[in-house]
Amino acid sequence: MEYKKDVSVEDAVKIIKSGNRVFIHGSAATPVYILEALQKRYEELNNVELVSITTFGNINFNNPIYKKSFFINSLFVSENTRAVVNSDHGDYVPIFLSEIPQLFKRNILPLDVAIVQVSPPDRHGYCSLGTSVDIARAAVDTAKHIIAQVNSRMPRTHGQGFIHVDKINALVWHDAELPEIDYSSKSNDTVTQIGRNVASLIEDGATLQLGIGAIPDQVLRNLSTHKCLGIHTEMLSDGVIPLIEKGIIDNSRKKINMGKTVTGFMAGTRRLYDFVDDNPAIRVMDISYVNDTSIIRKNPRATAINSAIEIDLTGQVCADSFGTYQYSGIGGQMDFIRGASLSEGGKPIIAMPSITSKGVSRIVPFLKEGAGVVTTRGHVHWVVTEFGMADLFGKNLRQRAKELIRIAHPDHKEFLEKAFRERFKSLA
Repeated sequence: MEYKKDVSVEDAVKIIKSGNRVFIHGSAATPVYILEALQKRYEELNNVELVSITTFGNINFNNPIYKKSFFINSLFVSENTRAVVNSDHGDYVPIFLSEIPQLFKRNILPLDVAIVQVSPPDRHGYCSLGTSVDIARAAVDTAKHIIAQVNSRMPRTHGQGFIHVDKINALVWHDAELPEIDYSSKSNDTVTQIGRNVASLIEDGATLQLGIGAIPDQVLRNLSTHKCLGIHTEMLSDGVIPLIEKGIIDNSRKKINMGKTVTGFMAGTRRLYDFVDDNPAIRVMDISYVNDTSIIRKNPRATAINSAIEIDLTGQVCADSFGTYQYSGIGGQMDFIRGASLSEGGKPIIAMPSITSKGVSRIVPFLKEGAGVVTTRGHVHWVVTEFGMADLFGKNLRQRAKELIRIAHPDHKEFLEKAFRERFKSLA
């Protein structure tokens, strides 16, 4: 079916004017085809502000030729925006993922244009935001103009991601494979052991939130003997599919969205995108709902599994920067750490290798100068490395330090114990 709003990609991006603030759909839904057309207009545009969370695909705004044309104002930094965000033509907004929709709705960051990628309209004229509803729901609800890439490879997902063609100003029909990420290929002995350790903390009937990366994927691989698990997570990956198919994840113990797997977005392989396509058991929802602590806490034994760049001996967690260098963002870590801690029988977990790929300890006496504290020491509970598990909840500073040293890499324990004695020498 043809629509009056069907236009070429070149005509679609003419909607964008100098000085506009433009939302970019994220993760597997990143509309690379439209962004490439927008970049070609760089000579005629000035100071176009681009806002987004994680974006995938081969898009490079770090080229000096774009400096006067585009400013990347990132709400969560990703690999393809990291360089520009840490330059003089980009920046980062520290914010909980759950609160980003308020930036659009309350006109703190009013949007002139939203660029999204959607599934083809159904017989009623409704497209789906597909793999990423998250903050895109608020973006399309508030933007003055909407440009949509219509892609038959985008799954039609159930939940809060439907948008009628009448609301879209320009429809650009272009089929392309969605970007894929396979976390299973990034496992190693350390990740495998961390996965086992975390899995040992998960109880039957728990409702899980899993962050991004190889560790959450490895955790899922160790849950084959569990029962009645649920999923309420900001991100969904391939690792849940075997557990759903075997009935291990059945969402039967949840008190809200019983029987439904709930997520804000997904990132994985084509297998995942096909699995969620028109699947009524998967609900892809507005992130202000998914990451709302009052929603998270309603499900029993909410278990949140997140990662860290480093953690100091008192329990302060840096998960978004290397000193002053912005690497990622706050994201939903605090939303779920807090939500899980308030859930009946809940467990907030920070899981990380004890050392970096260069052998540097991730457990440190002090965070690097300029590092961002994503999870405060008042919020942290469980910390897991390949060397064990430490429960910091209710422990004083000295007890916390001893627990963290216990699960540190053996090569760094002497250094950390020396730092402990220096810090607490008056109390030793």
